[in-house]
Amino acid sequence: MDSESLKIFCVVAAESSITHAAARLGRVPSNVTTRIQQLEAEVGAELFVRTGKRMSMSTAGERFLGYAQRLLALEEEARHVVTGGVDGGVLRVGSMESTAASRLPALLAAYHVRHPTTRLEVRTGPSRPLLEQVRGGRLDCAFVALPPAFGDAAALQDMGLSTKPVWREELLLLLPASESAARRPADVRTRSLAAFAQGCTYRTLAEEQLGIADSTEWKVQEMGSYHAMIACVAAGACVAILPRSVLDLAKAPSGLKTLAAGHAHTRLVWRTGYSAPAFQNLLRHLKKK
Repeated sequence: MDSESLKIFCVVAAESSITHAAARLGRVPSNVTTRIQQLEAEVGAELFVRTGKRMSMSTAGERFLGYAQRLLALEEEARHVVTGGVDGGVLRVGSMESTAASRLPALLAAYHVRHPTTRLEVRTGPSRPLLEQVRGGRLDCAFVALPPAFGDAAALQDMGLSTKPVWREELLLLLPASESAARRPADVRTRSLAAFAQGCTYRTLAEEQLGIADSTEWKVQEMGSYHAMIACVAAGACVAILPRSVLDLAKAPSGLKTLAAGHAHTRLVWRTGYSAPAFQNLLRHLKKK
């Protein structure tokens, strides 16, 4: 099971097509097909379900993909560590959407100026999945808000994770203009919350403050961006929770109402003992902030 076969497998998984994967890899399709067949024989399972020219991952393939990505990342990490970071390496950073919008541009721009040979990869998502991806080695670190169930940062130690608080965010409940009389969450009459998918810490905080779990009237509309959430609030369809730093960037309509929703720390989380030079450079940069 060599790294080249794993790379080919990951590209075919991403493209769902031998032809497209071959073009991306600069190989002939027959070579890609042969490498996939050899890998399947070595693993002892079919990794793809073939339907005409399209390919979708089998159940075994879906399970194998995470391992393949981690093996490739570990190989790259090992090369980066033993050379002392001479090659720059790769830094795979996870982030909440809010942090990616309001905090990361300046941070990563400054990091790139100091370490121009390091390749930065950024992946966004809710906090809970990001924690699992760091724990599983698919990300080197992530900027997250700890779910309330964690209690405090000490709960991460049992997961083999270390953490550092980086930013303190002021959270706001954003309400449509029709809610101008609301003075506290209990006054809100709108019964729809716009939020990210399950695993988002801010969503959990909003559900607790609005009493959504104890009500059959509330509905949650899952959305993929704060811009969509703000648009729905402006239309009078729902309420949303977001950091003030994001609202300041979004230029929301002036008629919308906001209520204080507390504060939350954005934390950098990484695997305990992780010492790749590219990541250590990020830690040193944050200490100077």
